[in-house]
Amino acid sequence: MGVAIRAAGAEDRELIVRLLDEAFQDDPVSGWVFPGVEDRRAKHPGLMAAFTDIVLESGRVDVTEDGSACALWLSMPAQDGHGEDGSADAGEDDGPAQVREAVDPGNARIEAIGRLTAAIHPAGRAHEYLWMIGVAPGRQGEGLGTALIESVLDRCDREGLPAYLEASSDRSRKLYERLGFELSGEVLELPDGPVMWPMWREPRTATSA
Repeated sequence: MGVAIRAAGAEDRELIVRLLDEAFQDDPVSGWVFPGVEDRRAKHPGLMAAFTDIVLESGRVDVTEDGSACALWLSMPAQDGHGEDGSADAGEDDGPAQVREAVDPGNARIEAIGRLTAAIHPAGRAHEYLWMIGVAPGRQGEGLGTALIESVLDRCDREGLPAYLEASSDRSRKLYERLGFELSGEVLELPDGPVMWPMWREPRTATSA
């Protein structure tokens, strides 16, 4: 039996925020952004809410019909967020500073993570960007995340679009490799923190699948 997936709307905001908060509370990057456990418990939901609002407005959120998993996607134009030469131009983007101000003004790492990931984001080709994917802790390992990703990758293959993401853990990196993603450029080493793996997937044709 397949996994039923639907597009989320504004009425699903609370569900999406909860899923992302639970899924990423113990993620290495979330632990870097909010090093203190109590501080992370208190402020991490606000960061997930900020991300959710951005994608609900500008992208697409897919959610399993039973509400156990969600995926946040943005469709990126060829030169979106980058300079005319195709290089990253994160310094011109006020988004990371706005998120920091809204969530925790005293935490510079909230802004830093946005600028660091923007700086390594590939330019020059339109692509689908998997910003985040969250599965309820009690439902992980059931293939729900894979189903959510594959539903968009199938469309990418039909339309000839590549896909991009940053893996935030070794476990997720291995999952993405099984789905056809490959390391793209050098890993991002967060200052005094974990690494993130930028990964790119070329669309598959009938002969390459």
